[in-house]
Amino acid sequence: MAILASDIKFKYSTKLGSAGNQNTGTAAGSLGKYISTTEITSAQLNNLFDDVTGDENVASDVEYRCIFIHNAHATLTLTNTYAWLSAETASGADISISLDEAIASRVVGSSPAQAQEIANESTAPSTVTFISPTTKGAAVAVGAIGPGWVKAIWVRRTATSSAALDNDSVTIKIEGDTPA
Repeated sequence: MAILASDIKFKYSTKLGSAGNQNTGTAAGSLGKYISTTEITSAQLNNLFDDVTGDENVASDVEYRCIFIHNAHATLTLTNTYAWLSAETASGADISISLDEAIASRVVGSSPAQAQEIANESTAPSTVTFISPTTKGAAVAVGAIGPGWVKAIWVRRTATSSAALDNDSVTIKIEGDTPA
C-alpha cells in the first residue's frame, strides 16, 4: 500500500532525554536535538510560535523552531521529498525554512542528536541557509525518509515591524514520491 498523507507526521523537537521519541515536546521547547513524541496540531493558533508582541514587532525580532518530518509508514520510503511554504498570510511576519544538516535517522532510540540544538529561540542554528520557497520548484530538497525515520526542518520567523495582524499563519507543505 502507498504512503498516505496520514503516514507523514510533523512533530516538535525536544532537548530532553538521551534519544529520539522518548519525551513530549512543546512549541516553545522545540529547539532541536531529538524528535519528541508530540505531534503538531494542524490549524491551531500558536502551534509553533507565540504571538509577536508590540516590542518584538518594532525590533523585527527573529525566532527559531526545529520540527521533524516523521515517515510513520511501516515499510515504504518517502523519496524525492520536498518542503515549501504553500500558504503564508500577507503582511505578517516573514517565515523561512531550512533543512537541518543531520542525516535522516530512526525515530525511536536514535541516541546521536537528530538535529542541531540551539540555546534559546533567539539563537540561530549554525551552518543552515534559510529560504522562503512558495512553490515545489523552489522548495527545500529533503531527500529520502525511510520507514520509521525522521528528518529535521528549521523554521525562522522574522517580525516585520508591520501593522498589527490577527491570525498570522503559514502552511508548510511536504511532498514526496512513494514506491507503491
